[in-house]
Amino acid sequence: MAAIQLSGLVSGFDWKTFVDQMISIERAPATRMTNEISDNNDKIDALSGLDTMLGKLRDSITALNKDGVFDARKATVSGGTGWSATAATTASAGSYTFAVTQRATASKLTSGSDIGSPIAASNDVSGVTLASFGSATALTAGVFTVNGSRVTVALTDSLQDLFDKISTATGNAVTAAYNSGTDKITLTSASPIVLGSATDTSNFLAVSRLSNNNSGSVTSGGALGSASTTATLANARLATPITAVDGSGNGSFVLNGVTIAYNTGTDTLAGVVSRINASTAGVTAAYDPSSDKVTLQNKATGDLGFSISETSGGLMGALGLTSGASLSRGLNAQFTVNGGATLTSTGNTLTADVHGITGISLDVSAADGSATVGVSSDTGSARSLIDSFITSFNSVQSYIDLQSKITSSKGKVSTSVLSDNREVQSWASQLRKAVFSNVPGLSSTLSQLGQIGIDFTGLDANLTVKNSATLDAALRNRPDEVSALFRQSSTGIFARLGTLIDTYIGNELGSKGLLDTQKTNLTTGNTSLTDQIAALERRLVQRRAQLEAGFTAMETAQSKIKQMQSQLTNTFSNKNNN
Repeated sequence: MAAIQLSGLVSGFDWKTFVDQMISIERAPATRMTNEISDNNDKIDALSGLDTMLGKLRDSITALNKDGVFDARKATVSGGTGWSATAATTASAGSYTFAVTQRATASKLTSGSDIGSPIAASNDVSGVTLASFGSATALTAGVFTVNGSRVTVALTDSLQDLFDKISTATGNAVTAAYNSGTDKITLTSASPIVLGSATDTSNFLAVSRLSNNNSGSVTSGGALGSASTTATLANARLATPITAVDGSGNGSFVLNGVTIAYNTGTDTLAGVVSRINASTAGVTAAYDPSSDKVTLQNKATGDLGFSISETSGGLMGALGLTSGASLSRGLNAQFTVNGGATLTSTGNTLTADVHGITGISLDVSAADGSATVGVSSDTGSARSLIDSFITSFNSVQSYIDLQSKITSSKGKVSTSVLSDNREVQSWASQLRKAVFSNVPGLSSTLSQLGQIGIDFTGLDANLTVKNSATLDAALRNRPDEVSALFRQSSTGIFARLGTLIDTYIGNELGSKGLLDTQKTNLTTGNTSLTDQIAALERRLVQRRAQLEAGFTAMETAQSKIKQMQSQLTNTFSNKNNN
């Protein structure tokens, strides 16, 4: 006979519901353990939050504990347009009058003559196409005007073709010629020449440096040929060839003791200029296409020279920077202090090295003139950091109070996550004691926070600046004593707080603190509870199977009994009928 699976089908007893109820009762310990795991997780989160708060308190202490915070100085400048000053902690309070009669300038070395080749080697320019016109700016096609007549420029024309067009357009009134000795174009006429119009589209007149002078002879305002900054050095149109290179085109020069290498086949003039500027030679190089010259200027000001060396035939010689270059010597700054003797400085930042006043640096690069530099204590930075420290300290106190408080309302007591954690609660009082206890070994008038205007609010465990004027005065007039109050080794406020924080959250070298121990214990407890819940659930599965098997057997037995009873009833009924 098949097993009976329907609850109460025979017995009329809903044993499946009964089994569910029994299992639910026996699962109660698992429910309690699940709730305990949730509580432990809340505690871990609360402890992690406290860890973060204590870390921020440590950061605020570290910032306030740096050298120079309490003995900082500030410098103010009265007068001296654009001047600025700084004062180190070593600067003495006082005022000093500076008068600058000359600011420092940088030395400059300029190449001698035009470094580019002329646009033609001879006066015959029939072979010089306008497309290859070797000027600093490329010619553009279009038209330009001479004496009101339009001349068309085609880049395929030779320069001589263009000269012929000028003559034709003006009815031979204006003729043009090129002089290879001066590298200039000259326009000639029996009457004053008028060049250009508002409708010109070619830049020929500008590139050729031809402009009106109210005469019948107009000559280019400067040599027309120039070096190319984008072509390789071998094709840069330099008037002096570069010969001091090896078979692969490699060469070098030494500038202010720094070796600069180049390759005539791959490097450009622009590239070499950039290489000089990026080097440690302390020089800024530049090429001026309008004058076709290269300049070197010291990055440092003052009467300082240049040191250039290379093999004859090198790049520096081709650029006109070794022979024929002109040196414009820099100037040293000249100034007086408090009307004393004239002093000099190679730079426009006047430091103690040149004026002799410890800790003061004055930038006078903006202008000559005079000004008074005042030096005084800078309490702003220290005050700001003290305020940050107070905020961080109060955050820790408020957090511990919030997470551990117990409240009662209408007879109902409410607890918080850490209400049963007496250890954490004791930390709040330990921190307060560390902050407000006297610091031994200090003056009796400045050995406690209350003596510089900082106290507890009275309503809670938070710090507050009760007397801002007292605090500012102490920072201004007794900075060393205030520094000792906070920073004295072993017994100062920061030393005591640091020891406690290291105990709570571990030190910065990696050692663990009490918070880590508590979180580890809670995590370990949760692991154990999870294992217990899993074991209980396995037993409950077995227990359910046992109960269901028993009740199923009961239903089966009762079914058999009913069948036997039915058979007996039928048997006796038949006999009686017979």
